[in-house]
Amino acid sequence: MKTEIGLWIDHRKAVIVKIKDKEEEVKEITSNMEKHVRYSNDASEASAGEDVRDRKYGNHLNAFYDRVIVEIRDADSIQIFGPGEAKGELEKRIEKEGLKGRIFAIETVDKMTDRQIAAKVREHSPS
Repeated sequence: MKTEIGLWIDHRKAVIVKIKDKEEEVKEITSNMEKHVRYSNDASEASAGEDVRDRKYGNHLNAFYDRVIVEIRDADSIQIFGPGEAKGELEKRIEKEGLKGRIFAIETVDKMTDRQIAAKVREHSPS
């Protein structure tokens, strides 16, 4: 049977709804990240510190995306929803993993409940 996944994602959390054989499973993965703040300062010491923060932020995001990909790897179709840049960043990571062909839809949306995500997966299912 086909496994269909819909996920809502931003930089702080991912809500994954997996539907297989009419069974529905919901899983939430949090990134435990603070909001990324950029400082504008011309001092080289400040920019060196910002580079370190940016690198830590990027590494933390990559680890978060890796945990999401582990959960969606067995999907036959993937729908990605979210408000900001995270869905596009995840798409690039999925492409590097060789799973891009499984992405059925990417859509910009605000907050969604688990039920709304599941309904959207069922409604727009490619099968």
